[in-house]
Order: sequence, then structure tokens, then C-alpha cells
Amino acid sequence: MTSRAAVLRRGLPSWTVAALWTLALGLWGLSRQHSVWRDEAATWLVAVRPAGEIRHLLTHVDAVHGLYYLLMHGLFGWFGPSITTLRLPSVLATAVAAACVAVIGRRLAGPWAALGGGMVFGLLPAVQFHLQEGRPYALVAAGAGISTLLLVNLLQGRGRGTYWVAYGGTVLVCALLNWLSLLILPAHLVTLVRTRAGRGTWVRWAAASAAAAAGALPLILFSRSQSGQVAWIPPLTWHMLIGPAVLLTIGGLGALLDRPRKDPQREGPSQESPSQEGPHREGRLSVAAVGLPLLAVPQLGLIGLSLAKPLFLDRYVLFSMLGLALLIGAGLETAVRAASPRIPGAARWLGPALIAVSVVALLPQALATRSPGSRVDDVLAMTADVRRLKGPGTAVLFVPAERRDTKLVSPDAFTGLRDIALTRSPQESSTLKGVEADPARIRGAMLAQRRILLVTDSPDVARPPAGRRDRVKAAVLKKYFTVVADERVRGRRVTLYERLGAARPSPGSAR
Repeated sequence: MTSRAAVLRRGLPSWTVAALWTLALGLWGLSRQHSVWRDEAATWLVAVRPAGEIRHLLTHVDAVHGLYYLLMHGLFGWFGPSITTLRLPSVLATAVAAACVAVIGRRLAGPWAALGGGMVFGLLPAVQFHLQEGRPYALVAAGAGISTLLLVNLLQGRGRGTYWVAYGGTVLVCALLNWLSLLILPAHLVTLVRTRAGRGTWVRWAAASAAAAAGALPLILFSRSQSGQVAWIPPLTWHMLIGPAVLLTIGGLGALLDRPRKDPQREGPSQESPSQEGPHREGRLSVAAVGLPLLAVPQLGLIGLSLAKPLFLDRYVLFSMLGLALLIGAGLETAVRAASPRIPGAARWLGPALIAVSVVALLPQALATRSPGSRVDDVLAMTADVRRLKGPGTAVLFVPAERRDTKLVSPDAFTGLRDIALTRSPQESSTLKGVEADPARIRGAMLAQRRILLVTDSPDVARPPAGRRDRVKAAVLKKYFTVVADERVRGRRVTLYERLGAARPSPGSAR
């Protein structure tokens, strides 16, 4: 009875609470009111293709996401293509990452660092945005959490040789999902330096890291031939550094507050054989030694890379938020321990109170992230307008050609509309958007139409036409057509044009 009572008093392990909490956050508003934005649409469009077509596509475009697309292809095959299938892997992966934060925090700081860090992780704005995304970045964060936990185990003398194999394999899988995740290796290197790891640890880490990097090298080299895909990323500017500066400031404060535990409760064996490389002495392995490099090095590394080639997007280093959550948790642990001797019962109410304040403070961000308007656009938003405006003999154009994703995700809405610019479909051309005719042929096809439905971006997010094809489309519509109807919905715009001098259709003909 005594043992059972002790178990009941302890309640659920902190990593379980963190995982369940994050899972609940992910399932809350998962469909975002049945909206899908352009990046997720790309995942959808590739994942529904046969595996052979996906492999052929990757030789032309998006090789950097090849493993993720094949994974989603398998999930779509097993469970069917749906918004839930699209986003649930990211939800589960984020829950795993939160659990890793909790376990590391418990090992290195204490119970409140575990609970606070694990629960805060899912509330961080960047994490909330990608928590419900049909893209690979949450999966990379989960892998980064697992590899960091494995490293902590090894530094504490808990691991075996197979842990190094698992460490290298996890880093490799993350690199195949997004090779910029290899920035975690210099972060772990800093941890090894700060903890004064032994020679044996250095040798094994170097071997595992080199194997992971070598395994990802072919993908890195091949993806450079497709670097035009990221040509749209703007050059680094000073205002883009404000976000990283704020994160590093918060993380630095957490590192200053972190203090080594005087009475760590380690699970498993507490001592190693004198002939083995034992666990680190007290205070040498801390949350600051693990969390601060994990936060700072990927952020600074991406900034450095962006000075040579614009690559600065926070999602590429989403996994660095693991370090921020660890440091916030350590700050909470320090606050509770500092208050306990002075305020009776502080350990019972201060931790929950601070966590509750964090939840309330970040609730507006959580609500905003789950709205369809939180993304640049909504691929599905204007399908109802397409159905309403299309009519017999109507043609359709897309500016830019990437906006064809609406038709590809919702083909039923475009039934009866002739895609007059398209010469080869995305499947036939092994591309994401298909191949369009040359500008002269597009102009001739447009002039042969009486009505044209244009699908494009709304003015607040649209960019000036960049290619000759798009400039020809805009010029012909302006000179020879007039606007009959114009609808704008969540980042997308659908406009019905009628040829000048043509009889205006009756209201029923546009439905």
C-alpha cells in the first residue's frame, strides 16, 4: 500500500504530461477550418503520386524533401489523403520533442524544469505554427530532441555503444528530412567542450557525426543543383535579426539562472566501473551546457550561411526551440527552489502558477495560429467562388503558375474549365506546377476566348509578374478584357474577365 500511495502521489511522469499536453494542443483546431496553404498543398500534390513518379519528380525538384514526401506517400496510402493525415505526423512529432525536453530537464535540473520546459515547448510561437503543418520541420525537431537526449545519456555514463549508432542514425534521418538540421552537430560539439568530455566520448561522437554527415552529403550536393527553389528568400537584413536576438536574450537569461542540482536523482546505475569512462562530475553537465548551444548555434549558423546565400527562414532551425524550452524550464526550476525556503508551500503553487501565466500569455498566439488567416494563403478558400463564376466556354489561367495548386488539390471545382496555358501536366513533366506554353501561344489562346477566369494572389501578398508568360497574361487581360467579377479570399484572388465587345452573360450563366 505504501508503494502504491507513493506512485499515486507522484502522478504521471513529467514527460508524459508534456507529451499529452502538446498532443492536445496539436489536435485542437487541427483542420484550421478546413484550410490548406501553398506549402502544405505541395506536400499533398506530391504524396498522392505513385512512388515511381515521386522519385522521378525528385530528380527535377524538391529533392531536399524526398524522404518526407515518400513518408507522406505511405501514410496517404494507408489512411487516405486528408487534412488529418497531412498534419497528424507533425503533431505526434512535436509531442515526442516535448517529451524529450521534459526528460532532459528532469535529468539535468529537476521536476519543475521538466514540467515547465516540456509544456512551454508546445506553446512557443514558432513551434505552434509548425505544430499543425504538413511539412517536415516538426519531424526534424523530434529527431533533434531524440539525438540530444541520447547525447545526454552518453555524457552521464548511461549509454552503451548502440546509443552512438542510434545517435548517428537519428542525425542522418533528420539531415535527410532537412540537411540544415546538421547544424545540431556544432551545437553538440559546444556541449562536449563545455562539459570537458573525455577522449573516448570525443572519438565516438566524431565517428557518429562523420557517418551522419557522409550519409547526407550526396543529398546536399545534389540539392545544390535545385537551389533555384529558394531563390525567392530575401537577403538577410538587420530587422530579420530582431527575432533571433530576442530568443538568444531569453535563452541567455535562462542560462544565467540555471544552477547545477545538488541532489540529482538519476535513474539507472549511479556509478560506473572504474575501468569505464564514468558519468560527468556534479555540475559539469547542466541545462545551460546543453540548451544554450542548442538554441544559439543553429540560429547563428543559419545567419552565417545566409550571408553567403539567402537562406534565413526560422523553420529551417525550428529544432533550436528545444534549447529555448530547456532554458525556460531551468529558470522555472531555479525560481521554485529559490522561493521554497522563504515561502512555505511555494513548490506546490509557484510552478503551476508560472506555467498558467505562460499559457494565458501565449493563448492569443495559439488562437491566431489556428485561424486560416495565419498563413500566407488558403488553397481551398476560393474553390466555392470558382464553382460560382465558371460557366460554359470559360477558360482558366494561373498567375503565377504555382497557383495551379488550387486546381490540383480541388480538381472537381475546375471541372469544365480549360487550362489554356498548360501544355504538359505536372505528372507528365515531373514538376509541381506543370509546363506552360511559350508566351506567343498563350497570347493566341487567350485572344480566342470569350471569358477567362484568373486565379492569382490577392494584392496584399502578390508579387509583380516575374516571367514573360505572366507579363503576357497580364497585358492581354488588361488590353482586351474587362472585369466581370472579382473575389478575394484569404490570400487568393479569382477574377472573371470577359472579352471587350462580347455580350455580357446573364446572371445565371456565371453560376
